[in-house]
Order: sequence, then C-alpha cells, then structure tokens
Amino acid sequence: MAHLLAVVSCPERTTHTLLAGEALRHGAERLGHRIEVETRSTHGVQARLSDELIQRADAIVLVGEGEAESERFALRGCHVATLEAVLADADGVIASALQDSAAPQRAEPTAAAQAASAALEIVAITSCPTGIAHTFMAAEGLTQGATQLGHRIKVETQGSVGAQNTLSADEIRRADLVIIAADTQVDTSRFAGKRLFQTSTKSAIHDGAALVKRALAEATEQPSANVASSAAQAAPGEAAKAQRTGAYKHLMTGVSFMLPFVVAGGILIAIAFALGGIYAFDDAHKGTLAWALFQIGAKSAFALMVPALAGYISYSIADRPGITPGMVGGMLAASLGSGFLGGIIAGFIAGYGTDWLNRHIKLGRNLDGLKPVLILPVLGSLLVGLLMIYVVGNPVASALAVLTEWLKGMQGSSALLLGALLGAMMAFDMGGPLNKAAYAFSTGLIASQVYTPMAAVMAAGMTPPLGIALATMLFRDRFTADEHEAGKAAGVLGISFITEGAIPFAARDPLRVIPALIAGSALTGAISMSSGAELKVPHGGIFVLPIPNAVSHLGMYLVALVAGTVTTAVLLRLLKKPLQA
Repeated sequence: MAHLLAVVSCPERTTHTLLAGEALRHGAERLGHRIEVETRSTHGVQARLSDELIQRADAIVLVGEGEAESERFALRGCHVATLEAVLADADGVIASALQDSAAPQRAEPTAAAQAASAALEIVAITSCPTGIAHTFMAAEGLTQGATQLGHRIKVETQGSVGAQNTLSADEIRRADLVIIAADTQVDTSRFAGKRLFQTSTKSAIHDGAALVKRALAEATEQPSANVASSAAQAAPGEAAKAQRTGAYKHLMTGVSFMLPFVVAGGILIAIAFALGGIYAFDDAHKGTLAWALFQIGAKSAFALMVPALAGYISYSIADRPGITPGMVGGMLAASLGSGFLGGIIAGFIAGYGTDWLNRHIKLGRNLDGLKPVLILPVLGSLLVGLLMIYVVGNPVASALAVLTEWLKGMQGSSALLLGALLGAMMAFDMGGPLNKAAYAFSTGLIASQVYTPMAAVMAAGMTPPLGIALATMLFRDRFTADEHEAGKAAGVLGISFITEGAIPFAARDPLRVIPALIAGSALTGAISMSSGAELKVPHGGIFVLPIPNAVSHLGMYLVALVAGTVTTAVLLRLLKKPLQA
C-alpha cells in the first residue's frame, strides 16, 4: 500500500476543487492506497500537508492551475494533472503518479525557497472597506505566517479608527520586504526603492504563511525616491494606479470613506427623533436640541454621503487629482436626485476621465506642477459636471425613483424573496465580494430613505457567527475543544455585526458549514424584509437596537434574528458528524 499526497488548487472553482479532492480519496481507496489531500480554494487552505508528510510520501500529485506553493516540493518528483483529468479518471491519475515516482526527479532548492529560509525584516499594511474585521484578521494572519516561517514582521492596520501600529521611517528603511494586504487604496509612496507585494485581505486571513512565501517570490521593486518623485510630477498617481485595478476595489474604497458619514448621520437622526419626535426637523422645533441634531445628522452628515462616495471612488482611480472632480460629480448627483447610483457613476466618470486627462496632457517639466492643483481639477470637474447635468443625471434619477418606489412598495412574496437573497449573499462569503455588494447596496439606499434592505442585511450578517456560537454551546460533540473556545469569540463578533467571526469554521468544513449559514441568514433576511423592519444605522449590531427609532418593528426584527440563529445551529447539528472519541 502506497502513501500518496495531493494538492488540489483552483481558487476560481471552489466546488470543482472539493469534488476533485473527494475523487482522489475514493480512487486511492479503490486501488488499495492511502492519500491525504490539501485543497486550495476561495475558502482558503484545507488540510495543509506538513513538511514531514511530504518527505515520507511515496508520490505527490499537484492538481489545478492555482498557487500550490510548489517550492515545498522542490526536492521531490511530482505528478502534475489537470482538474478535468482527476474528475474524469482519478484512478488513472493516481496510477500515473505512482509510476512517475519510480524515478523521482531531484532539483535544487529554488531561489524563492532559499530566500524564505533566511530570517527577514518584513513590514506590512492591512486595510478593508469597513476597517473593522478583515483589517485586523489579515494582520493576525500575516503575523502568524511570518513568525511560523522564522521572519520578523510589523503590521500597520489602517482601520476604521485610523492607522494603528504605524510603521516608522526607520522600520521601513530596514525592511527587506513590504506586503500590502488590502481591499482599498493604500498609499505606497513611503516604500520607494523597496520590494513590495500587493494582495487582498482574504489571502492573508486564509493562509498567512503561504502569502509571505508568495510575496518573497513575486515582490517587485518600487521606483527609488528620486524616480518616484519625478514620476509623480510628470503623472500624479500613475505608479499607484498600476497597483489599483478593478472596479470593485474602487467602489469599495468609496464605500469605506462613505460609511462614517452614514453611521454618524443615522445615529444623530435617531437621537433627534427620540428627543423631539418624528417631526423634530420642522420649524415648530427650531432652536431645540432635537432640531439641531437633525440638522447635523440629516442636513450635514447625510448630505456628504454621496459626494464622499463619488470623491473617493475617483481618488482610488486617479489619486489626489480625482478627489475634486469626484466630489463635484457626487454633489451634482445628490442635487439632481440620482442618489447613490448617480454618485457611483459620477465617481467612475471623474476617476477614469481625470486619469485619462492626466496621461494625455503633456506640459513639460516646468509646467507639470500645475496639473494636480489647477488643470486636472478644473477639466475633470468640467467633464463630470457636464455629463451629469446633460447626459447621466436625469435618467439615473428616474431609475433610482423607480427602484425606490418599488422597494418601498414591496410586500409579501417579493419582499420575502429579496430579503432571502440579501441574507444569503451576506452569509455566502462572509465579508467577500457578494457580502460587500449586498452591504453597499443597502447602505446606499439609506440616502434615498429606503431602510428595509439595511435591516435585513445587518440581521443576516449577524446570524452566521451567532448560529455557530449557539451550536458550539448546544451540540458540543460536533466541535473540537478549540472550536468551543472560538465559538465564544464568534458570539461576541456576531452581536457586533462582524460576520467574519464565522470564517474559521467555514474554512475548516465548508461543505457542511456554509449551507447552514446561508439557510439561517436567508431566513433572517426574509423575515426582516417581509415584516417591514427598517434600520437607519448601517452598523453597530445589537448595540444600536436600543436607540429609539433606529429600528422599526423591533419585535419582529428580533424574531428574525433568533429564527435565523436557531436554524443555523440546528442545521450544523444535522450536517456535522459527531467527533470520534
């Protein structure tokens, strides 16, 4: 009986990755061999193979097109197969691997492996759109990964409370490597002349050690300070733009800067209504504290939501020259009634338009200094302003009005289906693109006085970690001792509306945990939407529920939260097998 190892890596095809792993296990069993399979997908690295297992294996199979950290197998012969080949004939793949292992090829350690073996000084920055959970989980993942590999690391977190554990100039000077794990725009000008690698927070959360190894192999050297300075004068933001691609990332940057305005405005409006009633804004209450709070929250903080969204979408694309055109476009979107949809469009028009102007206007070294402070803000604002007034603004305003009326009039099965969809999106990837899309959609609607989707999204986002926490307490035979402790932390994160508390459990057993989470959150979202519950504050978990008028139909809202939590816990009990004694 041979002992085989396999790594199945296909980040874009999670289901196929898991199916291929199961096919290899069944194939080895049929042939009378033993196999251990490491899978790499959007859920992270599962059943990671140790160095000891790699050294003792009779054959190793590498499957898929994703990153498999092949330097781990530099001194071993490996059989490489496609995902399709494994799914079609796993037995044949295993037989070929055993045949190849009869004459293993030996290779010298790669340069990346040699670099990884020396202790290095690493500095890193983590940041996510909300700056609450992913930011700090990514920092923890990087710290653990670098320590595991014998390197020294310091991580600066750029979260919702600003930069913490800030990197000093001396620490940056001494660093051998810079890692940026962020889902928003991060200024890299401090790292001129350094080897730098950029990725998402998800990579750091799922496998910090793998990310550090990949960074060592793929980091690129940034232009030196003098070169970077010249490039900034000639084309502001050009180098940074090369690192910030993708409309989703630009949108999330805008959302991250918009959120504090939404939170501050929502809470102040709720307090104003608590003190002066729902008519605290009218002239009869002028001069009262309630009236003043409403002016601050609704007429100031909320009024800046759309300009901030558009301005920082544009900033993410075109760097500083894009802020003014973006905010001007956002103000026009608000005044024309096109709301957050218009703000998003204005932000992209301003960003890409300003970036195009920046690259195509050539004034020479002596006059290029005028571009970021005079020429680009004026021409960019003119471009986005005219397009918003004459082309984009009115059609988008009409579309938003239709959407708003439809959402406000939703009842019965329509509301139930939308709530279930939003709830499922919140639980599917727990802070990933679908989760953030549902959240951004709901927070944007607050500016249009549509509050039911926000209520459904926050309750559904709280359900996964709360359901896991309940399951670890009630059904202890389904979880390890470590998971019992992690369940307590998940409960705290859950009541704070931090869905990411469920990630460790989903990553360890995705095929059983994720369906349970989706079902519970979908039920919560459906009950919340169908009951007409409204939430005027986009974050805070249970801590904002006691604020008068922050949540309508509070009783049914709590019923939705409890129902989803219990459903998730019960499904985990049914789907997960008891642990072996």
